[in-house]
Amino acid sequence: MPKTRIEIDGEHLSLHDIVQAAHGQAEISLASAARQRVSQSQAWVEDIIQRGKPVYGINTGFGIFADRQISPEDARTLNRNLILSHATATGPELPAEVVRAAMLIRANTLAAGHSGARPELIETLLAMLNQNVTPIIPSQGSLGSSGDLAPLAQLALVLSTDANDREEDSGWATYNDQRMSGKAAMAAAGIARLVLGPKEGLAITNGATFSAALGALTLAMAEDLLAAGILGAAMSLEAMQGASAALDVRLHAARKQPGQMAVAERMRALTEGSTLLDTAGRVQDVYSLRCAPQIQGPAHEALAYVRTVIEREVNAATDNPLLFNGGDGEAVSISGGNFHGEPVGMALDFLKIALSEVAAVSERRSFLLLDSKMNGGLPPMLVASHEAAGLNSGMMMLQYTAASLVLENQTLAAPDSVRSLPTSAGQEDHNANAMTAARHAWHIAHNCAHVLAVELTLAARALELRLAQVPDARPGSGTAAALAAIRQQVPFEAGDALWAPGVERIKAMLLAGELTASA
Repeated sequence: MPKTRIEIDGEHLSLHDIVQAAHGQAEISLASAARQRVSQSQAWVEDIIQRGKPVYGINTGFGIFADRQISPEDARTLNRNLILSHATATGPELPAEVVRAAMLIRANTLAAGHSGARPELIETLLAMLNQNVTPIIPSQGSLGSSGDLAPLAQLALVLSTDANDREEDSGWATYNDQRMSGKAAMAAAGIARLVLGPKEGLAITNGATFSAALGALTLAMAEDLLAAGILGAAMSLEAMQGASAALDVRLHAARKQPGQMAVAERMRALTEGSTLLDTAGRVQDVYSLRCAPQIQGPAHEALAYVRTVIEREVNAATDNPLLFNGGDGEAVSISGGNFHGEPVGMALDFLKIALSEVAAVSERRSFLLLDSKMNGGLPPMLVASHEAAGLNSGMMMLQYTAASLVLENQTLAAPDSVRSLPTSAGQEDHNANAMTAARHAWHIAHNCAHVLAVELTLAARALELRLAQVPDARPGSGTAAALAAIRQQVPFEAGDALWAPGVERIKAMLLAGELTASA
């Protein structure tokens, strides 16, 4: 399959671009106009150095050492020392797609032309992406302020070097999925490692870039998760012969909540033509069915908000200081805090809550379908028939797994952005904790995917068992199509079986968008 061509300019990077690059499906280049801006920014740095006036991050130390001026001769040593001393990340390795997303976002940030880095730094990052060199980055150790320092420094170990060029200081990377030292990976790909110049150490490490990368990829997953949550609700509603009044357009228009209205509209479309709805004689259903639009709708609105924040962040200049044209031919260096990850951390905390609730209400519907006291005459634990109960355990354990993941989500969904500890001798006295929020959002999204796959597994079986009870009935056009797609991958089993592989196949279909596309 030919690769998508992406040209970065610091302003127009999309979430779709990030997903494409993260999965190696794009060829990326630097726009010529952006290259000119970056070259101008790098010339401003050289001008500042020539004038000799102390400017933070260019010819001074960092953090609490900002009052120490550094000579031009020591600029390279200063920037290399920054990378070596800051590469302190630990913990499980980040997935390769997250690292690749972060590399693209960082390159785009530098392409805005306010960072003072050379075009060669951006083009080295892009060469690594295009030639499949992926740094191996531990996932823990970032507070999200001053950006994701530790993981970005680990990345910089691979692409940068010094006069000693020691392999043990080059970090680790994969080249074409083979693990080796950063130095070896770059050599194998034929990409020269850079000796960082003035300001470039800060330019590559300042900014909540890994937090934003996790956020962008979690958002891409969330689109499919929310769509699958609506499909699960519709299939479960039909399997339960639920009351369609809860989806009435007038009801939702009266509430005026756009997410709620959108979920109800989609559920109406999925169940259109159903002769199962309204046949149980119930006036109203349990909340997990009746209030699905009201519970799941806010998640859609949350997703729209988080998308706006992340799209801004990946097209922002986020290091410090930033360089601007002073209007008199000289550069203006402005020191501030654009690296601070609070916007990203707070938005991803919101996304965590939204996805946790989508999973939580899905698990309640799974419980409902399995409980013979509540499921409207379906066999207990969805065994194939009432006579099979006892000899067969049915699908009981799938709900156990879903409940476990929902409980874990409830812990992970606690806000991370409200937690802070000071660093750098108190200079950095309020940190964002954005990377922790991002890691937890990523984890919650994967948990949510499995919980939804469990519901879809159970709802498909329950719908078939219901249709066997009412042979002249038919499901809605959308739910029928989804059921057919599921059965193409996961055949119906009359007795107990190894259920887990089927759930995993449905989860893969869910995350690929295949189920909701079929419906």
